[in-house]
Amino acid sequence: MNPIEQAIVWLNDPLNWTNPGGVLDRLGEHLYISAAAVALGCLIAWPVGLWLGHTGRGGGAVVLISNLTLSIPTIALLTILPLTFLGFGKPPVIIALAVFAIPPLLANAYTGVRQVDPETREAARGMGLSGGQVLRRVELPLAVPYLAAGFRTAAVQVIATAALASFVNGGGLGQIISAGFGLGMSVGGGQILAGGLLVAVLAVLVEGVLAVVERAVTPRPLRRTRGRAARRQAAPVGKA
Repeated sequence: MNPIEQAIVWLNDPLNWTNPGGVLDRLGEHLYISAAAVALGCLIAWPVGLWLGHTGRGGGAVVLISNLTLSIPTIALLTILPLTFLGFGKPPVIIALAVFAIPPLLANAYTGVRQVDPETREAARGMGLSGGQVLRRVELPLAVPYLAAGFRTAAVQVIATAALASFVNGGGLGQIISAGFGLGMSVGGGQILAGGLLVAVLAVLVEGVLAVVERAVTPRPLRRTRGRAARRQAAPVGKA
């Protein structure tokens, strides 16, 4: 059988799903690792991005931090962090993936606050709201669609990258792929392909769910505004 046929047979074997260390166990680990990494990234990136956006300063710092974190290969962090006090397992994986999640979370939080209409901000100050109240009551609610977009991007990227956790015994669906490589391509080729398909399908499903959530938390007027902006960006240059 070719690898595609082997993958179909492997996926249709119930024991590969229900046995200890099977798909269901690895899927639970994958979701836990990804959720913990994105949550940690949110705890770090959102407060910093919202505050920098509120003050109107630090735009260059946001770009610098995003570029620095993106320039660090995730596989490098996954190989370095286990050599520290964290050891092997899930903690270094979660931290490495959180670093990978920070750029879209930070950039979208900053952009979301800076996109608030200055007149709206000034009207709130004119009503006697303090700086913190303006951020909580005006800027943060209007920035929610941007926060949701950053969360969506970070979540999908982390889920796709979490397959690398198998390099440090961190669990997840990547363990299925690495186990297939251990068997050799002639025997484990189908298992490798099946593991890759599971990661891809999971990322697509999460992308779809979060796209619905992002649309749900975006007020209708903002949907139309963002839709027109997207169409303008996609439109070809007018003819002379």
